[in-house]
Amino acid sequence: MTDSDILSRLPARLKKARRAQGLSLEAVEKLSGVSRSMVSQIERGESNPTVATLLNLTRALNVDFAGLLGEEAAEDRVEIQHEHQTPALDRAGDGCKIRILSSPQDTGRFEVYELIFAEGGKLESKPHERGTREQLIAEEGKLQVTSGVAKGIIGNGDTARYAADVPHSIEAVGGPARAILMVVKL
Repeated sequence: MTDSDILSRLPARLKKARRAQGLSLEAVEKLSGVSRSMVSQIERGESNPTVATLLNLTRALNVDFAGLLGEEAAEDRVEIQHEHQTPALDRAGDGCKIRILSSPQDTGRFEVYELIFAEGGKLESKPHERGTREQLIAEEGKLQVTSGVAKGIIGNGDTARYAADVPHSIEAVGGPARAILMVVKL
């Protein structure tokens, strides 16, 4: 699945989620912090939102992020999602590509992502819901993890566990890096 496939289905899915809850653009603005005009532009397909904007909207609309962007899965079969079908967001400006590996049904409780960093790439996150924790497993390269004021560096095979209900970030150190990120909401 390409970025354009994801972005082509996003406007209708966001609009459907907002309308299903009977929310006006103004109500979504108050709940998400995303301006009415930006929500309207996204729903019309006139704007490509950042991951942070999408996360704010999905939380405000109480819809799952992976399901909003990915394919709908059947419950009665082994689901195989090939690499080219995995929803991904390329945050080239931040030097980070995010592949959504978790099932849409798990979003909100347990989410799994593959993070692919260019040299100097960084993923900065605002605090998630209270009690949320993250586990980051370095697959290639070195990564600096910052959670609140705490910092640590991990390399191949290392795991970092940290609070994600405070501002936190992950940054490639000394070259490109790849990691698996698990977000667990307690």
